[in-house]
Amino acid sequence: MIAETGLIALWLAAALALLQFALGAIGLRAQREDYYAAIRPVAVAQGLFVSLSFLLLIWLFLRSDMSVKLVVMNSASVKPLLYKFAGTWGNHEGSMLLWVTVMGLAGAFIALFERSLKTRTLVATLAAQAFISLGFYAFLLVSSNPFERMFPVPADGQGLNPLLQDPGLAFHPPTLYFGYVGLSVAFSFAVGAMITRDVGADFAKAMRPWVLGAWIFLTLGITAGSYWAYYELGWGGWWFWDPVENASLMPWLAATALLHSVTVLATRDSLRAWTLMLAVVAFSMSMIGTFLVRSGILTSVHAFAVDPERGSFILALLAIYIGGAMALFALRVGTVKEGKRFELVSREGALVANNLLLSVILALVFIGTLYPLLVEAVTGDKLSVGPPYFNLATGPLALMLVAVMAAGPLLRWRRDNPKALLNRISIPILIAAAALFALALFTTGMSILALLGLGLAAGVAVASFAPLWKRNLRRTPLHTYGMVIAHFGIAVALVGMACESSFTEERLVAAQPGDEIAVNQWKLKFEAIEPMAGPNWTALEARMTAQYGDGAIHEITPQNRMFAAAQTQTSEAALLTRWNGQLYVVLGDGDSEGRWQIRVWWKPFVPLIWYGGILVALGGFLAMVGRLRRGYKQRKQREYAEATL
Repeated sequence: MIAETGLIALWLAAALALLQFALGAIGLRAQREDYYAAIRPVAVAQGLFVSLSFLLLIWLFLRSDMSVKLVVMNSASVKPLLYKFAGTWGNHEGSMLLWVTVMGLAGAFIALFERSLKTRTLVATLAAQAFISLGFYAFLLVSSNPFERMFPVPADGQGLNPLLQDPGLAFHPPTLYFGYVGLSVAFSFAVGAMITRDVGADFAKAMRPWVLGAWIFLTLGITAGSYWAYYELGWGGWWFWDPVENASLMPWLAATALLHSVTVLATRDSLRAWTLMLAVVAFSMSMIGTFLVRSGILTSVHAFAVDPERGSFILALLAIYIGGAMALFALRVGTVKEGKRFELVSREGALVANNLLLSVILALVFIGTLYPLLVEAVTGDKLSVGPPYFNLATGPLALMLVAVMAAGPLLRWRRDNPKALLNRISIPILIAAAALFALALFTTGMSILALLGLGLAAGVAVASFAPLWKRNLRRTPLHTYGMVIAHFGIAVALVGMACESSFTEERLVAAQPGDEIAVNQWKLKFEAIEPMAGPNWTALEARMTAQYGDGAIHEITPQNRMFAAAQTQTSEAALLTRWNGQLYVVLGDGDSEGRWQIRVWWKPFVPLIWYGGILVALGGFLAMVGRLRRGYKQRKQREYAEATL
């Protein structure tokens, strides 16, 4: 009965989404106030029913109900509880139900708490959100039913993909989905504003928390996904420019540009057309990412589906949503009034430069990701576009972007004096120049990009704190602290990236127990190979000791695991982190002479990549809390003033 109840709840949620869309469309056309009033409770009810459906699917996984096909294909009774729970979305159908659940809840939150938008714009926004949801409901109910039964009922399931049996599964996909759905809300706000021709500061203030929230979750999701792939796949890298990695990077680039643009619109009433266009582009990138992961055109550990029919369905949704939004933008952009003007040398000008650079980087990543797929579809030839293209094409632009980011907060709104600006940024420029000189003098073998990156990171680290200079820190707004921390996080991550690419040392040896391995100042001793058993896997574990210089001796244990249910072997890397870097050890295969392949990396300061990502997300969170708190206070002050008139 649980599966049937879940399916019924999903059908009811789909019906309510259709009703929500109809109430909005008909109400706007006929200007029916009663329809306007009805759309809020319908949106809330839709969110509740789709949430019930998803909770019931979680329960089916937790109790290992093998009468449900999705559970059989992606779980097993012996699987640890965490992976039964996270396995709910570690598959195609469950991940799509999670997507539409978050969309339904987002619509419910808009209906319950949004009070700053004009009524017609709010109704149009909720109608647009329901229209997006309808496509995903149709997708689930027609081609990807998560509650499909299986007869006869098997004794046990096939288990989850072993590469996904990691705590990262409980964190990485949901954070990305929250980000994607936040962009769908921004898209709905943009569509609603275009329909009602209500593009102004109030619209931007209502949309900004959703954009900021989406950006925070995307930042966390990409950071977590990078670290998960780094330690799980055993190849030692933190970013491979895999097409599915790019599928999450592209929405983040668009969301970053949108975040800056919507902030300018909300605070300075400028960049109206930019904001609308970027809202459409950001959601387009999230839809393209969904298509890449679930269409079956990619072979990747990240990809879920291999069914071309499902890919065609998603491609049709993409064409409808994005094509329709682009057409609406083309029709309405001429009616969007020009916002307040600003000079080229101003904070708005820096943000426009920022957005242009982000857009060019996005275009380059988009082309490099999709061009091989297009060529293969047309000619049948397989092409590979890898790190050399992406690093060369985007690296210089990324450094320019970071330089503009450093200067932006030091500029004044509307207009600024170039000489005064040069005086304000002189200290960060001198520090960056000194860092470049020292690096060029005392290091060898660094690439130009890495050298420039480290020098620029030093300047950005100082410039990021410039907005706090000569200010009363107790009265400084929280969102200013958020900006400072986020920009400093970029500098921290940049240091980690440059050091990893320039100073990594690697050893690959065939060793027997008793052998010693040296890399950098590390001395490793291979003690023994021992069998291990987990809840649903067996392993061979290398017991090793590691010592940095004359320091303490640490035990590390890389493993080769075998999952019997999937007949798959995985490498579990051993990581040992110090303040100045990370030791990374992978156990390979053995041979008939008792030797084992062991690969060892010493990666100076590589954890700074992920510490920087966390700082960026933390800065975004502080900015969101600060903006929401300020907006709440301003609204209460207006209500009090109106009540006392």
